[in-house]
Amino acid sequence: MGDRPKSQGSLTLPELHINLLRRIIGSARVASDSLIYSYHRSFNGFAARLTQAEHLKLSAYEGVVSVFPNKIVKLHTTRSWDFIGYPKNASTSTRRQQSNMIIGMLDTGIWPESQSFDASGYGPPPKKWKGRCQSSSNFTCNNKIIGARYYNAEGDYGPDDIPSPRDSEGHGSHTASTAAGNFVTSANLYGIANGTARGGVPAARIAIYKICWSFGCSNADILKAFDDACADGVDIISLSVGGGPMDYFRDPIAIGAFHCMKKGILTSNSAGNDGPAPGSVANGSPWSLTVAANTIDRKLTTNVKLGNGKTYNGSALNTFQPKKPTYPLIYGGDAPNKTAGYDGNVSKYCYSDSLDKNLVQGKIVYCVAASQGDGALAAGAVGAIMGNNEQGDVAFSFSLPISLLNETDGNDVVKYSNSTSGPTAVISKTVDYLDGSPAYAVYFSSRGPNTITPDILKPDLTGPGVNILAAWSKATTVTGDPGDKRVVPYNIISGTSMSCPHVSGAAAYVKSFHRTWSPAAIKSALMTTAQPLSAKYNPEAELAYGTGQIDPIKAADPGLVYDATEKDYIRFLCGQGYSTKQLQLVTRDPSACSAATNGTAWDLNYPTFALSATRSGASVTRVFHRTVTNVGSANATYKAMVKAPANLKVRVNPSVLSFKTIGEKKPFALTVSTVVKNYTISGILIWSDGKHMVRSPIAAFMSFSE
Repeated sequence: MGDRPKSQGSLTLPELHINLLRRIIGSARVASDSLIYSYHRSFNGFAARLTQAEHLKLSAYEGVVSVFPNKIVKLHTTRSWDFIGYPKNASTSTRRQQSNMIIGMLDTGIWPESQSFDASGYGPPPKKWKGRCQSSSNFTCNNKIIGARYYNAEGDYGPDDIPSPRDSEGHGSHTASTAAGNFVTSANLYGIANGTARGGVPAARIAIYKICWSFGCSNADILKAFDDACADGVDIISLSVGGGPMDYFRDPIAIGAFHCMKKGILTSNSAGNDGPAPGSVANGSPWSLTVAANTIDRKLTTNVKLGNGKTYNGSALNTFQPKKPTYPLIYGGDAPNKTAGYDGNVSKYCYSDSLDKNLVQGKIVYCVAASQGDGALAAGAVGAIMGNNEQGDVAFSFSLPISLLNETDGNDVVKYSNSTSGPTAVISKTVDYLDGSPAYAVYFSSRGPNTITPDILKPDLTGPGVNILAAWSKATTVTGDPGDKRVVPYNIISGTSMSCPHVSGAAAYVKSFHRTWSPAAIKSALMTTAQPLSAKYNPEAELAYGTGQIDPIKAADPGLVYDATEKDYIRFLCGQGYSTKQLQLVTRDPSACSAATNGTAWDLNYPTFALSATRSGASVTRVFHRTVTNVGSANATYKAMVKAPANLKVRVNPSVLSFKTIGEKKPFALTVSTVVKNYTISGILIWSDGKHMVRSPIAAFMSFSE
């Protein structure tokens, strides 16, 4: 129902919500029982149980922006800070500034006993804090975790769910420690990736909003968490959750982030793990920061040694030390569970129940494709080698020793097994090493274009999201799978869920220096100072990695920023076809959409430039109007530099911007012409004063509808 009304008479918003439901349903008692949440602290709305007829009746009611079903969305699931050039001493030098920062984590909760969240040396919470701690017999807050709430609209708890802010899955503890965990020396996973674990702002405070359970994350719970977090006094919201692309006013994350933006709070979102499919990027609203995942230079390798002496490098994460020099090896296709009706064409994949336990028990089984390993485990295998794995940049954990090989090496294992009497093999414990390789967007990271608004380039940037070591919950195991007995304080996992809190921490770091900067200014600083990645590894170019990998140190001093306010986003939404009625409810402002206020996506003051067309060969010309604000030196002159291929024509007017004061704004126009192809055509605009390099990608590409 948009923003909180400026006047609501003698009734509270929850009372008004029940009254509205009574008019829709026809019964005061049923209306009260149907109300699940009243959103009233930061914006105006509610969640309620309704029939389809009541839903339609409510949708047409005066004062309603949108009504949509409560769907379940999913989680997007050490060395990483060093890899991006953010040294330990950069964090400690600003501890006092950081201790006033509060990051709101919307996730699976937190494990408060972790060293990463120890409160030793912390003073009381910042005076701006208005939140609370839902304490219980098994959970208390401290001066590091200053607030914690949990939400479960349906009261649906699985056997492993804990009805408190305590984390029973590990994901929330991992993301919270990545964003703002303390320095913890000798953190590792069974000796793997040993080093100092830390968050981006180790001295910052953490506020926990537990929205995710064993069944997923409910839209109703997400909106209630936004409603509370934005009123509690957080500085940054970090949310590693999402579904598919959705209309902005039917997307609870976009709605919550919009209302928080109005209060000066930036929301950092994961882009999703549905890559490399084009158009798979989630959380694409222009007022949110959409974070893709990139690799780091730490690699994890799990070697397989065959009885013939040959060794192959695999890519899984194996914490198990072999107890014998070798084990018998069997090909899954030679061990079908015939009693259950399977033959070798099925058992070679090692599906659950497809293997004959009498043939497999005590052996290493070779499977022709990667799986969760549950089939091998159930059959009593001591390990599994899996072939046809071409994605060696990510190492996943399993409940038994496993190594994933590429197709060629896997075929060698099968040949050896078939040609040898009594074949043997051994799977080594994983070792980690630094290979110096450059960062690139990992295969699973969701790609653009942004299917809701193609001419807003998404994702915005990347953060480390592969093989990340961070805090874990002791209420679960390394994998969370049945049969896994490994309970650990730190774990290694991958996903845009891991890259998002890196950027959330970087955003809090920037805000600790610039408390008055808007969410758009912080976002611009991070984007225009990001390290460019190479299309050599990502042919989708900016549609894979946006502006590149975050550089927090440079982002604290970006030189110029592309700022935007609520009014800029409203003009953008007018141009996207939203009605005056809808936007007046959202803003509680009488201004209306008109020809004068309708803004195109190209004129939103965004730090990137996107041109799209629905077919290859289309000739496109766009004029982008932008305004930059000087946040560097008082007297500064910036000159435009353009780097673009011959088939991307770019003109900047004016090409020189002179500033006399900090905070001064200067407009410019960028005209871009090209013939769109079925690949990304990339260029770049850089504004430089000799010290700062304010970098904005220009990307032309084909768009499509879902």
